[in-house]
Amino acid sequence: LQCCFSMKLFEHSHCSRTARSEEDRDSLWDAWGPWSECSRTCGGGASYSLRRCLSSKTCEGRNIRYRTCSNVDCPLEAGDFRAQQCSAHNDVKYQGQLYEWLPVSNDPDNPCSLKCQARGTALVVELAPKVLDGTRCYTESLDMCISGLCQIVGCDHQLGSAVKEDNCGVCNGDGSTCRLVRGQYKSQLSASKRKLFLLLKCHLPLLVKFPFLASWISLHSFLDT
Repeated sequence: LQCCFSMKLFEHSHCSRTARSEEDRDSLWDAWGPWSECSRTCGGGASYSLRRCLSSKTCEGRNIRYRTCSNVDCPLEAGDFRAQQCSAHNDVKYQGQLYEWLPVSNDPDNPCSLKCQARGTALVVELAPKVLDGTRCYTESLDMCISGLCQIVGCDHQLGSAVKEDNCGVCNGDGSTCRLVRGQYKSQLSASKRKLFLLLKCHLPLLVKFPFLASWISLHSFLDT
């Protein structure tokens, strides 16, 4: 309920009408239903709730809402969620042939479609228009795909949240909990590794301008040992 106070009668009347219109809009909907089961058992999934329009006319607003769930890390043996969805097509022939499908991640144009690449080939296919709810939009992000759309997720695991970790890795932190560790690191490098390190150090300006030289230097330093 929106409460408004004003010394001016016109402003108070306008605000009251706004509050009543919001109440009238909500009164056209049935109550929200129960939350569905989570789309995942770990790794962060999505759950939804529905409501029904009680009016013969079109209701304003949404008939579905989402929230995150199962926000616990999956065991390592569980594997990548997008990779699981690709491998589910391994026993389904594509153009008369079976392939082992690997995930294609971080698609800037459509991160929520299931694009997979056949192992050992350059063949990339969209095997489904939408990944399952809870699939990460990008590998290094908490944002997740829900109903085919990438939704922002903060480090607090809330949809639409802009909360991020600070430099210390603390969610919504202010960077004050970092601890500076001082010390020396000693490592015994083999002669070949020392030679490679010196080569890379001496050629650093060239490597910045011509990155492909790194592989050439590495190869020749290895052959010279």
